[in-house]
Amino acid sequence: MKRDIVLIDQERCNGCGECINNCAEGAIEIVDGKARMISEIYCDGLGACLGHCPQDAITIEHREAVDYDEDATNEHLKSIGREPLTEVNQNAHDDVHASGCPSARIIQRERPAVNDKNTDVDNVQSMLMQWPIQLTLVSPEAPFLDNTELLIAADCVPFAYPRFHEKFLKDKTLVIACPKLDDVNFYIERLTGIFTKNSIKKITIVHMEVPCCFGLNHTVGEALKASKSDIPLEEVTIGIDGTIKGE
Repeated sequence: MKRDIVLIDQERCNGCGECINNCAEGAIEIVDGKARMISEIYCDGLGACLGHCPQDAITIEHREAVDYDEDATNEHLKSIGREPLTEVNQNAHDDVHASGCPSARIIQRERPAVNDKNTDVDNVQSMLMQWPIQLTLVSPEAPFLDNTELLIAADCVPFAYPRFHEKFLKDKTLVIACPKLDDVNFYIERLTGIFTKNSIKKITIVHMEVPCCFGLNHTVGEALKASKSDIPLEEVTIGIDGTIKGE
């Protein structure tokens, strides 16, 4: 089966070992001066090690791999003298490995009542009602995807457009993506699954005016073709000056 799993670039890796300390499953070891995954069954694919690599040598790829095995992982941790995941209590790894990495854990909230006349910045409420939001982490089976309007936003948009929440996000489910830096083919596959397995009422794409960002339109278009979906589609372009350039 295909799933997310850690990939270590052996050319970039300098063998510093930072990833080892931040892999709670003990899936990584230094072998011949390089960090290597010792077994796919120990890697849950959540990528807690990513942000700790000073060489940017670790990424997540979506490929054929054996299933993650928590029981085998716990036995492995015991064998190397580390605390099994099932026995972790009252520490920083408890939430991460009981329910998955916080950035990947599915969360769905009730939408707050909004007073459109309230302009007090301190009382402005977030319109984000689900987690995760990064397309790489959003499962097509996530319950918040069904029977919703889907907002697909380029990563930079919420930083460039100051009224992102009230203008675009209100009453929508959000996924964010970067067509320049991420694997577009994986995005097409993930979106195809989302469109196929859920009833999406409408799709709104919001991207920046820079040329590479228009790749988000192509990505969504290819996924719509692959899923044979006829979902109403709206596109919005945001300028680098933070204004709406086109709808």
